[in-house]
Amino acid sequence: MSEEIVTNGAEESSGNFIHTLIEKDIAPGGRFEGKRVHTRFPPEPNGYLHIGHAKAICIDFGTAEKYGGLCNLRMDDTNPTKEDEEYVEAIKEDIKWLGFDWEDRFYYASDYFPKMYELAVDLIKRGLAYVCELTPEQMREYRGDLTHPAISPYRDRPIEESLDLFRRMRDGEFEDGKMTLRAKIDLASGNFNLRDPVIYRINHQPHHRTGTTWCIYPMYDFAHPIEDALEGVTHSLCSLEFEDHRPLYDWVIEHVNLPSKPRQIEFARLNINNTVMSKRKLRRLVEEGYVSGWDDPRMPTLCGLRRRGYTPASIRNFCERIGVAKVNSTVDYAFLEHCLREDLNENARRAMAVLDPIRLVITNYPQGKTETFELENNPQKPEAGTRSVTFSRELWIEREDFMEVPEKKYFRLFPGNEVRLKAAYVVKCTGCEKDADGNVTTVYAEYDPATSGGNTPDGRKVKSTIHWLDVKTAIDAEVRLYDRLFTVPNPEDGDYINELNPNSLIVRKGCKVEPWLADAKKNESFQFLRHGYFCADNRDFTHDHPVFNRSVSLKDSYKK
Repeated sequence: MSEEIVTNGAEESSGNFIHTLIEKDIAPGGRFEGKRVHTRFPPEPNGYLHIGHAKAICIDFGTAEKYGGLCNLRMDDTNPTKEDEEYVEAIKEDIKWLGFDWEDRFYYASDYFPKMYELAVDLIKRGLAYVCELTPEQMREYRGDLTHPAISPYRDRPIEESLDLFRRMRDGEFEDGKMTLRAKIDLASGNFNLRDPVIYRINHQPHHRTGTTWCIYPMYDFAHPIEDALEGVTHSLCSLEFEDHRPLYDWVIEHVNLPSKPRQIEFARLNINNTVMSKRKLRRLVEEGYVSGWDDPRMPTLCGLRRRGYTPASIRNFCERIGVAKVNSTVDYAFLEHCLREDLNENARRAMAVLDPIRLVITNYPQGKTETFELENNPQKPEAGTRSVTFSRELWIEREDFMEVPEKKYFRLFPGNEVRLKAAYVVKCTGCEKDADGNVTTVYAEYDPATSGGNTPDGRKVKSTIHWLDVKTAIDAEVRLYDRLFTVPNPEDGDYINELNPNSLIVRKGCKVEPWLADAKKNESFQFLRHGYFCADNRDFTHDHPVFNRSVSLKDSYKK
């Protein structure tokens, strides 16, 4: 399968081939003329959803919304090995967070186990399925190639014998791997998915819902079209790896006694550089402690992105703008960040935060005096109003905003230089104080009372503006600076553990923030001036110990 590499982000989608096909299907004379468009999202409850699933969610639920149709949420729990109710609840939470609802259309594949068994028995009775005793190794050995058909010595087994063995498989008489039920299709087919595929296997692992009621389970390729048909789905939208499986999907629809005939349509899955989206690889990161959990803000899981500060609007916008295609592509992670910046620039409240504080003493400012200045809450939304910040003789500033011996083109504080304190006064640096190790602990400056609130009555130009906080009112906070989890664009290609970014998380304690931020709501987003966009951590944030996660920096590396 060919793959397109989108290195500088994603192009605006100019069309949607799925919608084009659906519109033909529901038009007069179409396959589903007069029917309501009905889709489904069928996750396997064996892990947490990630950003790749978000694309499928937006396609499945969004398509139903577009045509005034329905979308089911169905847990594909046909494999009991790693399924758990924990994942079921997490999946529901993620979909609702994205803004979609399935109302009363929530199902489990396991709801249909009795019906699937009945339909499998019917296939045996009609000579369209048989019990095979080849081991997995033998089945691979006898699979054949493009010039040689597959072989099964059990293909012509008498119907009554297969019926008896299939019943005994259900009753638990045989160990795992001893027997399978195979559909009788075409051992010489050029599509190997049609070479008498296995449709039932033995698995004595207890199921998270049915317990030990069943010890045989249907294969996905057999179960999925049955589930779609029983639920009245018209369009079964799935990722591109199922394209070669579509003939088997259609065979089941045509040969099993079902109430409707859904159509399968495939689209390219989402791939993003600088991350991994394999459930197996993500699970290893969690289980071996490389991240703090499935909701670690560095993870591409939806719960991780939510904790990082990504918004539903930014993710839905991202999915819409990367479009729907039939060719696999890799989208630049910078485009996902770009979509978040767009949303937060418009909607996030502004605040001042000093992440590496040193003290600034304004020596000619009156002792004991405090005044207030007004700062806008969001320049994009004047209706958001302003807030008051206090100002006094001693302030916190960023350590990087002072340099005793300035580099070339350094315009912030250094002895003899002037800067403007955001929304307050122009100050001139007069010197600094150091500790025994030579580290600057205090910067000294004098203020010009005539420059209050941005005024410069004599017209002099001040080249730099820095932010600050009042020592009297600022509160302490913990700030977690998150970056990309991997150092290379394609960690999937090698030993991805060796490509982990050692600087993907830097924790800073003793940061200073505006006092009202102690009352932030969990997951509430802010722009910390000059630093980036941050959100209140949805696990660890408390009024007495505010914790903020950097969602994304201010710098946008996406090239339009």
